[in-house]
Order: sequence, then structure tokens, then C-alpha cells
Amino acid sequence: MNIIETSIDTGSAAFKENRELMLKLVEDLRSEVRKAREERSEKARRRNAELGKLPVQKRLDLLLDPNTPWLEIAPLAARGMYEGDVHGAGSRAGIGVIHGREVVVHANDPMIKGGTVYPMGVKKTLRIQTIAMENRLPVVMLVDSGGAYLPLQSEIFPDVDDGGRIFYNQALMSKMNIPQITAVMGMCTAGGAYIPAMSDHVVHVNKTGAIFLGGPPLVKAATGEEVTADELGGAMVHCQESGVSDYFAENDAGALAIIRDLVSSLPEIRKSEIPRRAPLEPLYDPHELYGIIPKKVSTPYDVREVIARLVDGSEFLEFKALYGPTLVCGLAYIHGYQVGILASNGILFSNSALKATHFIQLCDRQGVPMLFLQNIAGYIIGREYERGGITKDGQKMVSAVATATVPKLTVIIGASFGAGNYGMCGRAYSPRFLWMWPNARIGVMGGEQAAQVLVSVKNEQLAREGQPPLAPEAVEMIMQPIIDEADKMGNAYYSTANLWDDGILDPAKTRDALGLAISASLNAPIAERDRGFGTFRM
Repeated sequence: MNIIETSIDTGSAAFKENRELMLKLVEDLRSEVRKAREERSEKARRRNAELGKLPVQKRLDLLLDPNTPWLEIAPLAARGMYEGDVHGAGSRAGIGVIHGREVVVHANDPMIKGGTVYPMGVKKTLRIQTIAMENRLPVVMLVDSGGAYLPLQSEIFPDVDDGGRIFYNQALMSKMNIPQITAVMGMCTAGGAYIPAMSDHVVHVNKTGAIFLGGPPLVKAATGEEVTADELGGAMVHCQESGVSDYFAENDAGALAIIRDLVSSLPEIRKSEIPRRAPLEPLYDPHELYGIIPKKVSTPYDVREVIARLVDGSEFLEFKALYGPTLVCGLAYIHGYQVGILASNGILFSNSALKATHFIQLCDRQGVPMLFLQNIAGYIIGREYERGGITKDGQKMVSAVATATVPKLTVIIGASFGAGNYGMCGRAYSPRFLWMWPNARIGVMGGEQAAQVLVSVKNEQLAREGQPPLAPEAVEMIMQPIIDEADKMGNAYYSTANLWDDGILDPAKTRDALGLAISASLNAPIAERDRGFGTFRM
């Protein structure tokens, strides 16, 4: 493979200006993550301690192997929603290592509204289950939840992607032979009682853990019976009498030790084989990415400079280097794993789309995971390009992305607009993982373009009515609110709050996140490479 030769001048004014801006964005990101992990009321902390419960971070520390990677998923979910204090949608989740084995962990945080489940909490749980199913990863659930937030029950209960889907997925995972281990460390109320009931193994903490379809207040209201939570559904009830729970634990630490033993007893699996070699650090410091990424997503730059700071040895075997230059494709290694990279280098033209389609077919047939680096305004538009078949050529690329069977990973490093989001494997195209950088923007189109479109539509309407076009001040009144709204709804924090992605990454840490994600994805078998693709419109 060829080494990418950088042309970046790290001493230039532009580099320094870009670097300062990105450093500010990264520091803001770190601050938001710290807030999500640590901001809890003193009342909640005191109550947790009085009950003898461990904080979520301590639970994770005792559960996972020391000094092993932790790939957190959606740490800023629900940011700014529900009065701004339902951090992480009420839970911590990610991929960690137990006895050397990669597992998905989902832990309710009882210090956030007592672990109450909000609509975004349901969405986060469903996302974690999807990750487990797609990558065939065992699931560990640390349940400590007061149940659904009843004032928003219509957003939690009835639909296909609401709370019931959690238990549906548990049934599917059981059929797929994906191990599910649940620790009952607090309340498992109403529908939440089915999480342990549908698991393979249930560890129940004495005195603090309780499982019941209807809690003490509901029982009293319905039957007049007065009963405590422990009498109704505590560890002794379910370990000794009902058989709902399998393992009795005196405290949190004991429960976590049992879970570790259970994971160690799981049958070994053989990961999928892909081309590998000894890992190498990039030749160029990944922190230089801070100065490479321009202040505006519309400012062009050579995406090879990004690739050079992500891949092993900064080595890259470029595919069709002279053809379709607005999309860079090629083979590289990340932490020793071979990947096929598709990286936006401008607007997608027909030749770019055709190159992508060809390259995706090759990666899929060779069993090579694909990494999409998105900084895309979309596909080219205009009379000449429509006559040249951009729609059917874009269709080929989108179809290839949708039907490829190898693991796909996506990082939005700049813009992600319109059909470009689809062609470059946006969320709707089921990448195994998708992240954003803090500078990223996402939407049907940029705010400026959207505003101009609406102004044009209004002026055309006025022309048909025989009236003059909008005055400059009227144009401003139309455009500015649209630009402001697009900026609000298109930024990385809005995306991650709504779980359109799996988290915002520090650009300098992207390489490590990708290595962990590729490793996790190989727990699932890679489908047979002769399955082919759908129809390519010719």
C-alpha cells in the first residue's frame, strides 16, 4: 500500500484557526459528557447510598475487566429534553469486556428520576438491542427502574417502536441464541418485569431488587391489600417461591460478581475472519485533524488528509484514483483490521456513484467491512446531469449500500445533506455504528439553501399573480428564521439527543472507536458473499 503524503502546513494561520475552533468544540463535548455522567442531585445521591446501592459508574467498574476498552453508546441521548436533566435518556450503555469477551451492557441510572423510563429511554434500549442482534453480542441488563413515565405513556406504550418492542426483541434474541443476563438491582415494575422474565439468567439483589407487574400502590388500589415491595416481589419471593429469578445476591457487588461468572461460562464463539495484520499507528498525529477540518462544512479540503490520520501506517490502496475524484475509495487497515473506505471529497457525480457501486461490490464479495466518511452536500443536480442519468447512477450506489452484507460503519465528519446521507450510509441504511464529529451538520439541505428555495417558490407565486418579487427586507424576514431553525435542528447535539447517531466523537479518538466497533462487529458471522445485489437501473 502507498503511504499518503500529507500537504498540511501545521504552522499556517488557517490550520491554527481551524485547530482553535475544533479544540473549543471538543472541550464543549467533554463538558457535556461529564455533565451527563456526573450531574445528579444530592437528594438522589443520598437516597441511593441509604439503600446500599452503588452508583452506575461503580457498577460498571466492578462488572467490566479492569483497563479494558469501553465503547459508550449514546451518552448524550435526550440532551435538553424533559427539563434537561434526564441525562443519557436515564441510562448508561455501551460495549465492554467481561472475562475477555465483548458484551453489550445497559444500565438504568436510579439517580435520574428513580430510573423512570422516558420515550427516549425506550429508543435507546431498542438501539442497544439492535446493536446486540446485528453483532451477535451477549446482553447484560442492570435493571433499576421505576417504570414508564406515565404522563408520556402515549409515547412509550402502543406503537411498533415503543416499549413493547423491547420484549419482542428479547424473544428474537433468545431465538437467535444471543445470551441475555439481567441483574435486578432495583424496581422492575409493570412491563419492565418482563425484562428479567425473558432473560436467560436473572440475578436478584436482596432487599433492593423487586419484580412485579403491579407495585404496592396499584395492588392496594385494586385489591385493598397492603404489601411492601420486598414482600411483593423481592429476591426471596422470586428466588425461593416463584422461580422467576435464578441467583440470589446480597448486594450489588455480589450480583455483579455472579454476572461475571455467568459470562465466563458462556460457550466460546469464533469471530468472523477478515484480512488482518499487526496494528500500526498512523504516521501523522490524529490530533492534527483539529487543524485540518475547516470552520465551515462547505469549505473544500482533501479528505485523504483525514484518512492519513485514521489508518494504520497512513497507508492506503486507492481504488480508481483518477476516476470520480469527488469520492475517495480504497483499502486500508485500522488497528490491524482491513477496511474498505468510502470518503466524501465533494458533491457526488455519476462517475463517483458508479465508482462507489463497483467498490462496494468488491468489498462485499471479499468480506471486507466498509467505513463511510461523510462530508456530503448531496448528488449533483441540473439539466445536464439529469440527462446524463445521475438519478439512475445514484440509485445504483444507494442500492449497493443498502444490500451489502458486510459490517458498515459511518462517521459524519462534516455535512450530511439530502440523498448524500443515504448514498454514504446514513442511519436509514443500517450501518452497524454511526457517529458524528462535533462540527457535523445534518439535514435535507443546508439552512441557507432551504431558505433560498422557499424564497424562490414565493417569488414564482408572486410572478404568477402579476406582483413584483419580494423586497430585500421581506426576503430577510423569511430566510433568517429558516436558517436559525436549520442550524438548531441540524447540529450534532440535536442529532445525538434524538439518537440519530451513536454519539459524538472527539476526532482524535475516532480511530480507537472504529477499532473497537470493527472488533465487536466480527462476533456476528458475515453473510455469504454470493447473495448478490438488487436491480441496478441501467
